[in-house]
Amino acid sequence: MSFNRRDFLKIMGGSAVALGVSGVVLEGCKKALMEAAKRTNVIWIQAQSCSGCSVSLINTIDPDIASVITQHISLNYHQTLSGGTGDAAVQVLEEAVKKHRKDFVLIIEGSIPTKSDEYCTIGEIDGKYVGAREWLLELGRNAKAIISVGTCAAYGGIPGAKLRENGDNPTGAKGVQHFFRDKTIVNIPGCPPHPDWMIGSLVEFLTKGKLDLDEYNRPRMYFGKTVHEQCEQLPDYRRGRFAKKWGEPGCLYLLGCLGMDSNCDIPKRKWLGGVNSCTGSGSGCIGCTETVFPDTGSRGIYKHLKASADEIRNIENAEIRTAVLTLKNGGTING
Repeated sequence: MSFNRRDFLKIMGGSAVALGVSGVVLEGCKKALMEAAKRTNVIWIQAQSCSGCSVSLINTIDPDIASVITQHISLNYHQTLSGGTGDAAVQVLEEAVKKHRKDFVLIIEGSIPTKSDEYCTIGEIDGKYVGAREWLLELGRNAKAIISVGTCAAYGGIPGAKLRENGDNPTGAKGVQHFFRDKTIVNIPGCPPHPDWMIGSLVEFLTKGKLDLDEYNRPRMYFGKTVHEQCEQLPDYRRGRFAKKWGEPGCLYLLGCLGMDSNCDIPKRKWLGGVNSCTGSGSGCIGCTETVFPDTGSRGIYKHLKASADEIRNIENAEIRTAVLTLKNGGTING
C-alpha cells in the first residue's frame, strides 16, 4: 500500500482521536512530513559495482550521512541503505516508472552491462528479473537529473576494463553517458569518489539547479586542478628529488604516479576527515578519476607514464631523464 502526503494527513487527522494521539505529536508528524516534502527525492541504483562508492558516502563527516538524508534529500531507494527488501523495495522503482515520476534525481553507482541484462539484475517483476540497464533507461527518461558516482558509472571503470588477451570486455560494461547521448550526465568519478564530492555536488545542484562542469562533465570545484598542482610532494618535484623505490622520500613520478594526468583535489582535501591522501601516504596517484582508468592504454597501474616532450626536455638530471624516457616508451624501472 502507498499513499501521498494528503492521504497521510487525512489518515493522521482521522486517527488521532481513535489512537489517543496527542495534538502535539500529530502536529509534529504533520510538520515532519511537510518538511520531507520539501526535500528532493533521490533514487540511487547500484549496478556493476563493489558498493565502495556507497561505503565512501556513508563515511561523510560534515555533514554526516544522517543529516544529509533527513535534512537535504529524501532517499527513496538504495539497495544497501533502504529499509525495505524484496518486492517492497522494488515497488518503489516500479511505481516511479508507471507513474512517470519526474520529481527525483537519479544517481547511478556502477557500470551497466550491454551484452546481457543477466550480468546485473535488480529485483523481479512477475517472476522475471529486471536488468540494471532497463531500470536505468526507464528511470533516466524522466529524472530531473542523472548523476554518475564513481568511475565505473562515469566511464565504465574496472568492470569495463579490457582483457589483455583479446581487448574485449566480457559484459560490455559501459558508463551511464553511453545510454543518454542527448543528456548531460554529471560525472563524479573516483575509485571511490570522496564523500565530499558526492554530497557537495548533490547539494550544489539542489540549491542552485546546475553545476559548473569540465569537458568530462565533472564539477570543476573538485576536479578543476591536477593532483600534481596540489601535491604534497610538489616541492620535491621542483627540486628534482625523486623516489626510486617505494618508501623513499621524494616525488613519486618515476614510480608511476599519474598525478600530472589526473584531476581532483585529494592532496588538499585528503581522506578520513583530513587524515591523509594517496600521494601523502606514499602510494602515488593511480589516475582513478580519469576516463582511461584502469587500463590507461596498455599501461595498467604503476607502469610507464605519459610525460610530454617538453616535460622530459626540462629534466636536467640525465639519469632521471633516461628513466622517464624508458617509462614513456613502455618500459619499467624497479620491476
